[in-house]
Amino acid sequence: MQAPINPSISVDIVVFGFDGTRLKVLLIERQKLNEKATTEYKLPGSMISEKEDLDTSAHNTLQNLTGLKNIYLEQLYVFSNPNRISSDEDKQWIEHTYGISTNRIVTVSYFSLVKINLSILKTTIQGMAFWCDVQELKHVSFDHKEIILKGLERLKSRMQTTPVAFELLPKKFTIKQLQNLYEAILGIDIDNRNFRKKILKYPYLIQLNEREAKVSHKPAIFYQFDIHAYRQEQRKLKKLKIF
Repeated sequence: MQAPINPSISVDIVVFGFDGTRLKVLLIERQKLNEKATTEYKLPGSMISEKEDLDTSAHNTLQNLTGLKNIYLEQLYVFSNPNRISSDEDKQWIEHTYGISTNRIVTVSYFSLVKINLSILKTTIQGMAFWCDVQELKHVSFDHKEIILKGLERLKSRMQTTPVAFELLPKKFTIKQLQNLYEAILGIDIDNRNFRKKILKYPYLIQLNEREAKVSHKPAIFYQFDIHAYRQEQRKLKKLKIF
C-alpha cells in the first residue's frame, strides 16, 4: 500500500548538464489537463511521502521521473513564498495529479551536475525527460524558472572557487570545451588567448598525448583534470581561485 503524501511539502531537482557547447537543465513535460492547454514543462519534482525524508524523496523522484539514479544531490534552497501556487491552472494540476486541494506548498530544491554522455541521454529519453538550454527557458510552470536561476547562481559561485566545472566535462577535454563551459555558465564572452594563458598555469590541468580525431579543423590537444594535484594546490592556499 502506497504511503500517503504530505500535502504541504515537495521536492524539486535542478540537474545541470553540458553538451560541449551549451549549458542544459533537465525538464519533464507537465501532463495536460485538456487538449487545448499549452504544453508546459517543469523540473523533476513531487510531493513527498509521509514515510520518506527529503533526501530519499529527491532521489526516488529523480529516478522515477527521469531514470537517473545514484546521482549526487545537495540541497539548494527552500522556496516558501505563500503565493508560489497562485494560478487556478496550477492548483487544478496539483489536485488532478495528487488528489489534494491546497493553496500553499513549500518546496525544498536540490542541485546536481551530470556529464551528458550517450548513456545519460539514453536514460533520460527513456524516462521521458529532456535537456533544455538554460538560455531558452519557455513555458516553465510554477516558479521553476526561479528555482533554475537559483541553481545557476549557485553554480556560478561554486565554479569560481572550486573545480565544479570539471564535473560537467568528459574525462578528457579540450581547452575550447572548457572555455565554452565557462562562457555558458557565466554568460560572458572570454578572450581565447587570455583564457588559455590563464588556465594552463594551473598544475592540476594535465596535458595528454592525444588529439581530437576526425575533425575539420586542426585537431586540439586533450587535457585532463587531476584531482590529486588540485588537492595539493588547495592545501597551499586557504581559498583557491579557479577563474
